[in-house]
Amino acid sequence: MQAEPVLVLGLIEACRAVITANTDHLCALDCAIGDGDHGSNMQRGCEAVSAEGAALSKLPLPDAVEKIGMTLVMNVGGAAGPLYGTLLMEIGRELRARDGTDDFPTVLKKAIDAVARRGRSHAGDKTLLDVLYPVQDALAQSSTLIDVARRAELSANLTAAMKAMRGRASYLGDRSIGHVDPGASSCALLTTAICHYFGENHRI
Repeated sequence: MQAEPVLVLGLIEACRAVITANTDHLCALDCAIGDGDHGSNMQRGCEAVSAEGAALSKLPLPDAVEKIGMTLVMNVGGAAGPLYGTLLMEIGRELRARDGTDDFPTVLKKAIDAVARRGRSHAGDKTLLDVLYPVQDALAQSSTLIDVARRAELSANLTAAMKAMRGRASYLGDRSIGHVDPGASSCALLTTAICHYFGENHRI
């Protein structure tokens, strides 16, 4: 399953651009319930992936996705690095084990479940899982890319009403209510960027 170089590079750039444009916003969200560095951490990770873009584009797709995950683990601070890294590494491994697949929703579900285990968290705990699971559900229902992106954005906004149960935000207890989770927000931004890239380039 050879990666298409233009596709890999395009997705990397789309993700880097959306995180760069929203770095301050993500940091502001994190200031309210965390360390205030989620945006800068994510930007550093995206820049690291972008720097390896040429090499990544030459790899088989499963290997490229797994390598991106490893790069995020090594370059994104806080909980985001291990969680995003686990997601992508597991997607890469699942794709390799299946020798490619048309059933991406199943691949994504297995990867999200691995993230849940890694973070010892569940849907409703006010984390990026509260975006990932609805996105996976939308894909499983063969929703349009526009609807998947909308589902991601709505799901991120819904975390404002949740009480944080994991991570530093959980120390705030009820005071975490009323704030959008920064990890959920970055996940929605990345999902939207990916959907827009595929839509604009007619990849699917």
